[in-house]
Amino acid sequence: MSESSPADASGATSPQPTKAECAELMAEVWTLLDGECTPETRQKLKQHLDECPPCLRLFGIEEQFKALIATKCSGDKAPEGLRERLRLEIRRTTIIREVP
Repeated sequence: MSESSPADASGATSPQPTKAECAELMAEVWTLLDGECTPETRQKLKQHLDECPPCLRLFGIEEQFKALIATKCSGDKAPEGLRERLRLEIRRTTIIREVP
């Protein structure tokens, strides 16, 4: 999704993330923010964020949104059944749009 590939220490550029990779990241972003993903998934998502500025920007927005909700809701937690249904629904309805 990024417009230019970042260069690594040797000056070589990394391959651009695909739309499918970006969609996968956005579907899993809340598990990363909530600390609920596996270490392998966490590493994969963080690597993608390092390589894709548009996804990093969207991740930052979601992170700020989560912080705002936490502030306004005083840390109340939804019941586990509701949380799981919401996670499934978010994954099902995630819409990815191109970032100019």
